Amino acid sequence: MERTFQEIVQHLVLPGDTGAVLPLVDIVGHFRAGGSTNAAAARRLNAAFLLWLSGKSPLAQEAQKTLETHAYSGPFASMAQFYWRAYREIQQELENVFRDQSLLAGKFRRLRNWLNRQAGRASASELAEHLWEVFFPEAVGIRGKEQPCVNALRRRRKVTVTRPVSIPIQHPGSQLLFTANVLLTTPMAGSSIDALPLNANIKSHLKTTCREEQMYWYDHPIPIGIPPDQNEVIYGLRGLDAAMAFERQRDNLGANERIPCVLSISVTHEGLHTIAVPYLREELHRAGPFTHLDIYFFSEQETREMVKRVLVPAAEMFLKQDAAQLLQQVFGVDGEYGRHFSFLKAIAALWHVLINPNIQATFKIDLDQVFPQEVLVRETGMSALEHLATDLWGAEGRDANGQRIKLGMIAGALVNEKDIHHSLFTPDVPYPNRPLNPDEFIFFSPLPQALSTQAEMMTRYGDNALDGRTTCLQRVHVTGGTTGIRVDALRKYRPFTPGFIGRAEDQAYLFSVLFNPTPRLAYLHKDGLIMRHDKEAFASDAIQAAAMGKLVGDYVRILYFSAYAQVLAPDISAIKDEVDPFTGCFISRLPRTVTLLRFALKAAHFFEQKQISRGEEFIQIGSRRLDQALSFIAGTPSPLKKQLDQERQGWQLYYDVLDALEAHLQKNDPRAIALKKHFQTILNRVHINREA
Repeated sequence: MERTFQEIVQHLVLPGDTGAVLPLVDIVGHFRAGGSTNAAAARRLNAAFLLWLSGKSPLAQEAQKTLETHAYSGPFASMAQFYWRAYREIQQELENVFRDQSLLAGKFRRLRNWLNRQAGRASASELAEHLWEVFFPEAVGIRGKEQPCVNALRRRRKVTVTRPVSIPIQHPGSQLLFTANVLLTTPMAGSSIDALPLNANIKSHLKTTCREEQMYWYDHPIPIGIPPDQNEVIYGLRGLDAAMAFERQRDNLGANERIPCVLSISVTHEGLHTIAVPYLREELHRAGPFTHLDIYFFSEQETREMVKRVLVPAAEMFLKQDAAQLLQQVFGVDGEYGRHFSFLKAIAALWHVLINPNIQATFKIDLDQVFPQEVLVRETGMSALEHLATDLWGAEGRDANGQRIKLGMIAGALVNEKDIHHSLFTPDVPYPNRPLNPDEFIFFSPLPQALSTQAEMMTRYGDNALDGRTTCLQRVHVTGGTTGIRVDALRKYRPFTPGFIGRAEDQAYLFSVLFNPTPRLAYLHKDGLIMRHDKEAFASDAIQAAAMGKLVGDYVRILYFSAYAQVLAPDISAIKDEVDPFTGCFISRLPRTVTLLRFALKAAHFFEQKQISRGEEFIQIGSRRLDQALSFIAGTPSPLKKQLDQERQGWQLYYDVLDALEAHLQKNDPRAIALKKHFQTILNRVHINREA
């Protein structure tokens, strides 16, 4: 292991001539603590890893031997093997840095020298800034200079409009396809399945499913059987229905007009596939009616049927291409967030070609969000649909570097339910004002996230710098809800989020088009297009149950975003110039070192805070998922790169198929007409409230 790094770790975790801040955690105490429980073993192995990283004999040798002993056999072998691998991953990464990256290696040496001089006297703030200089440079220099940083970021994001959109969206009620994702999981821990208000068939399937290993982790999936007032699907659709009732009162929706709303269904366990649609159909029928919405549910079963009966035959007939494998890989809703996010965008182009050519764009919401229409009108003068009718959506312009961009995507913002009484323009992520946890001295995304939220999401047009007509803002930091894309942009640029992305799929969507020919596709910031985020108000139990999976996903995100960026550009500087500070902070020059050191410090902090069961759970889940992630990004080419290349081919083929279908429909080709009827048949079956 690189000696400079070892000396840095010694300051962070070993006792010595220290001040009030260091060591960050009592690792020696964790290592020496007794106990025969699983949690005690996890604590000891985690401590052994950090001690081994420190290289301080004889502790490091004893720690290495402890990991080696457990790695060969016993109940904790897989955990010990993970830490053994983690050490080797950091060792290899640092060898490359000190051999090939002289600037970064120099930063390591300067940090070590500073710690040798100042560690015992440094304040927490000083320590953080010096550690961030190496491990998390995106946060350096923000604290105490928040407003200058906001101003600078807005200048970087400024767009000068050069060409208005040729076909603006003037009637969003009839031109938009609204989409959202439903995330389903097993009943809450401790629930009695027999006592749930479900039919016997669903209960029987649930009992079997609960014994399965979980496949995917989501932020706050809906536990089947949860009371209606805590069910996110019902909550979100009622909110959207009420918002459209408001639009009808403002004559933005016709008397008998209903907006189409496509919902994908993603599940955490394999066994939920067969009961997902029947369960949701029952729940919505009890909760309805939804008089302003046409609701369509698509599970993986329906998307596979669309591929088999519509897309693959079209590829074979009109492109003479065997497309089943490629299309099935990309077009679906099961899996990580990236897969259903891409589907919920791409479906609008298919809808435009086969169902309604008047659909010009799609707009995705999250079901724990609602349009606060009265507040929108009071504070911005416009309702939700009126905001979406902006002439800037689809315009062309030049960015701060003079590069041509196309504002074919749109992004709004969020306000937390507990904050909206202050103002609609209250950032949903405020600047953090609390002591740092040990792991946050290595990675602290809330700080650049708060900066980006203030600079991008809270920008209001109207002054000379950004008037909202000739000048505006492009967005990099976006949220999964409140984003949209025009159909013409979908079909020209063909963006997608890879199916391996499980966090920040909305931001990863932009990566696929960063290096497209000019004009580059970009998000328009629409000031005032703000949804109220209500998840804490009704889904707190589900959020708490899914918290650990979400937390670990943040660590995987560093590995995947960093590897994805390196596939796009071996020198990631160009990408980081575009997407720093927040989105880019997950693209690290030290992804393995940052992720694994951060992980171990976080686990130690759980134990330090007497959160013993959480510490054990974090290590159990995290070691398994991080080990899989490390394998996925390893090798040349890596499995990540192979999958990315295949998915790019798949999405190119998907849009080629749509172009061919459209051309043959225009010729009244009976084969194309038959495929259109197949799609309409599927739609009729998944049209949940057509009788309302």
